[in-house]
Order: sequence, then C-alpha cells, then structure tokens
Amino acid sequence: MDYPEHQIGFEKMFSTEKQCIEYLMAIRWIDGYTCSKCMSKKYWFTERNRIVCSECGFQTTPIAGTIFEQTNKPLTLWYRAIWWMIAQKNGVSATGLQKILGLGSYTTAWSWLQKLRTLTVNPEREKLSGRIEIDETLVGGRSRGKRGRGAEKKKVVVIAVEVLEKGTGRVRIKIVPRSTSKCLIGFIIDNVEYGSTIFTDGLNSYSKLNENGYLHKVDRAIVKTEYEELLPNVHRVASLLKRWLIGTHQNFVSNERMQYYLDEFVFRYNRRKSKSRGLLFERIIEQAVKHKPIGNDRVFKNKMTLQN
Repeated sequence: MDYPEHQIGFEKMFSTEKQCIEYLMAIRWIDGYTCSKCMSKKYWFTERNRIVCSECGFQTTPIAGTIFEQTNKPLTLWYRAIWWMIAQKNGVSATGLQKILGLGSYTTAWSWLQKLRTLTVNPEREKLSGRIEIDETLVGGRSRGKRGRGAEKKKVVVIAVEVLEKGTGRVRIKIVPRSTSKCLIGFIIDNVEYGSTIFTDGLNSYSKLNENGYLHKVDRAIVKTEYEELLPNVHRVASLLKRWLIGTHQNFVSNERMQYYLDEFVFRYNRRKSKSRGLLFERIIEQAVKHKPIGNDRVFKNKMTLQN
C-alpha cells in the first residue's frame, strides 16, 4: 500500500474526496469491496458516494462502521487533521488544529482530536517483554479556579518502560485509581509478558509480582537521594511526559480525558525512531476503519471544561 512520504506527496495523493475514498476502501477491503449481504463484488457508486451492490441492491457507504461514520465533514478534511497530528513532532493542540484547518468551532477541533487519539492504541499490540522498569507518578491537576489550585486532583499514573542494552524500547502508561497491589499488578498483567524481569522501588504493592509469573527486582534500602539512580529510564519518560503536557497542551488537560493524551504520548514515544510520517498516517487510517463509530455524545460524556 502506498502512503505519502512528505507534505507535497500528501497533497498529491489526497487532493480530492474521490482519492480519499479510494484509499480508505483499499485499506478496508484489501481484496476489493464485497457486499455484506450477498458477497458479490460487483457494485457502483451513487452521486452521494454511496456503494450500491449490483446484485442485491444493498447500499452502504465507505465510512459506515468506521470512526468516520457520523461525520458531516469530507474525508479530505479528516485526512488533513490526521496528517497534521502525526506530522508534528510534539503533536498539536485543538486551537492549532482549528486554525490550520479553518474550522469554525473549537469544539469540533477538540472532539476530532479526542477521536483520533483513540486510534493511537492498537488492541492487538504486543506486550512489553524483557527487562522492565515500572513506577508511578502524578499528572494533571489543573482545573477551573485560581491559579495554583487543583493539585489535589492529580491522577496516579503508572509507567512501564522496556530497558534495552542501549536506551529504551516501548512504553505503556495508564491511569490507575490507587497505588494498590490490585491496580498495579493488574496493569502489569495487561501490559507485560509473563517471565519478564521487573524492576520497581520498595512499594509493598509490588510484593506479589513473583507469585504472578514475573521475576521481581527491588531495592528496599532505597534512600531519597538515590531515587533517581534506581529507576532512571522510567523517570526520564515521566519527565518527558510532563514536559509534553506542558509544552504542547499548556498542561490544560482534563483529568476525565487524561488517558487519551497518555495514549497519544505512548504512540509518539514508541514510534520516535520512525523515519516515515506517511507510514504512521497509514497506521492511523488502518485503525480508523477497524474502530467502531464514536458519537459526540460519547466524546463529551462526563462533560468537561473545553481546555484542549
């Protein structure tokens, strides 16, 4: 499958709605469109881009059942939103997306980014393995009110980092309700292969890792001045995450939507060495056609202040 190598290539590939539809269909139906009712491969398009089966007359659209299903905006605009999001090294804010696409509503730009962030998590992704550093940190806390308030609303975030011979590999980051054994070990089971060697601090919540099929390494004699020495890789990732939240999003991230931003950070970090923005674009489109539709009612569930 071809994908754009750069901005000029993107503009040539997706300058019309027809080009965007053909690209989406090629990714969605690798062997060509097949009618879900009669399995026929013969079809034709209406003027409104509806697919009509030539055999049984069943009608559908290229975006039906995808994350784009309920949109009233053209795919050309959606593709540009995706390209702009992945082409920027540090991501993009809703305000920035609104300006670059000329969207009339900040709310539209914000909701689009929330939907696109759900595509950064591949449900079939492989678990971390090998040597893993794990620790918790606090993020968020900004809320309406006087400056400086809201620290008490910070979220507990657990971070797992693959440690390689040189540098780090992939990461996983998730909000947990509390730093309890149930929460932390549950996160590890979901994200780390059994048999991996896990390095943590002396928190008692990790004490049953050996019983759960992991080799647990811990320094219980840790003192405050040595803390950064114990888990340098996970602390480096935590620092990068916080700088990213402050730099790209000015730290105005709703705690209710924090996981979306953490998922985007993980997507970017795990692909930091990728030389092709076009390949990342293709991956997002692949996820978009697999993902079920997300209505705005879901995006705005548990209403929040619209702060990027």
